[in-house]
Amino acid sequence: MRAVYKRILILLALSLCVITCCRIHYLRYLPSEEESPEALLPQGLHLILNNTDSDLEETRRMESSIERFMAQWEIEGASLAIMKNGHLLYSKGFGKANRETGEPMEVHHILRIASLSKLITATGIMKLCESGRLSLQDHVFGPDGILNDSLFLQIRDKRLLKITVEHLLRHQGGFSNRAGDPLFCMPNVARQLGKSLPLTLDDLVQYASISRLRYEPGSSNIYSNLGYVVLTKVIEKVSGLPYETYMQDSILHPIGCMDMHIGYSDSTKRFPNEVHYYEPSDAEPTESALGGGALVPKSYGGCDLQVLSGAGGWVASPTELMRFITAIDDQDSRPDILTPASIDIMTEKDENRFPIGWMRTTKGNDWTRTGSLAGSSVMLKRQHNGYTWVFITNTSSWSGSRFPRKIENMIRQALDKVKSWPRRDLFDMDTTAMPVVDTLSYGTPLIVPAPTNVPDPAPNRRTSMLSRRTSRP
Repeated sequence: MRAVYKRILILLALSLCVITCCRIHYLRYLPSEEESPEALLPQGLHLILNNTDSDLEETRRMESSIERFMAQWEIEGASLAIMKNGHLLYSKGFGKANRETGEPMEVHHILRIASLSKLITATGIMKLCESGRLSLQDHVFGPDGILNDSLFLQIRDKRLLKITVEHLLRHQGGFSNRAGDPLFCMPNVARQLGKSLPLTLDDLVQYASISRLRYEPGSSNIYSNLGYVVLTKVIEKVSGLPYETYMQDSILHPIGCMDMHIGYSDSTKRFPNEVHYYEPSDAEPTESALGGGALVPKSYGGCDLQVLSGAGGWVASPTELMRFITAIDDQDSRPDILTPASIDIMTEKDENRFPIGWMRTTKGNDWTRTGSLAGSSVMLKRQHNGYTWVFITNTSSWSGSRFPRKIENMIRQALDKVKSWPRRDLFDMDTTAMPVVDTLSYGTPLIVPAPTNVPDPAPNRRTSMLSRRTSRP
């Protein structure tokens, strides 16, 4: 009998040990609430709003003009947001986000914003200057420059040693596009470097460091994507963080832009709420920048958005772009992330050189920023009369970089058809917003969405989309 009891006790002890070990293993590898990316998730305003929030009788004629324009230029889908004096009046999608499935364009969709990305990068540079970690007159290349890593010291043209941060911001670095823009000729760049695709950010910066300049830095103006790719690396070197991380942590998240990311050229790596992209029917394929030698649509492999990064790689919604603009304008409607002095420098009116980040700033105080990629066109305008708007398409035009100007003319005429706007501010619908203090902004209080607990499993489409927000493709 004692032997039976002994066996039972041994079995109970073994069972207890197994249960204890399993529990320890489970607790060790179970993410804590702080570690889990889905435990505390920020709510973005564009996930709260939808198209019906901007179904206004006052905008019917405006919308008809937009729809006729899209039909004329065979635009599958577009998204528009409009502000007046810092108040968000309107945010709405048009057409299709996905032609194949028939999914309509909605406020929550994010799209490639092309060269509007340069405005984000320029803001990051100015923030580093304000914190004293960088100067616009700092030299970029050479042993005494910011990028003094051995990889970037094989300089062939000594004029590179004269390039400053401000030269790159204003497209005065001296880089040439005579043989084609290197960001859109990556297979050729790879062959010159003796490397295989896909290239990295460091590869493109190395390519810049061994390039022959077209002119003395500061003596002329030639638009350069390569210059802003170098600035992307400058931000990484000075901040000690990956570019996207620094921009999100120090600029975008503090002002409430929670769903802006560097995108991917691979169609399988789109974000859950990102649109599909389309080109004109007669567009020719190109050799993939991602490697493999295959011919691909330019919108899905003609360039590598991960390398284009600060020059043109961001994806965002028009709604969050409007919030971003309120943080870098010269109005008092909402707190700014930059000081008035920095904003003045960025928007300086000088016909002999580009402004910083913006494409054009006029004496009449209109600021514009355009962008175009295969598969998307962008036009952002801040007007002297208090209106600011951004229009983004998921379809490119045969007119290429000239198409945003056609968008500008269309929107100008369409806005004239709105006789009056209702008194409202869609920003107020973000009931999760709470005031915080960003120490890099000299104590300026900023309104940031509060973290939102997301139940598991998610009960509806919007919450389900939100629950996947922090998971990168």
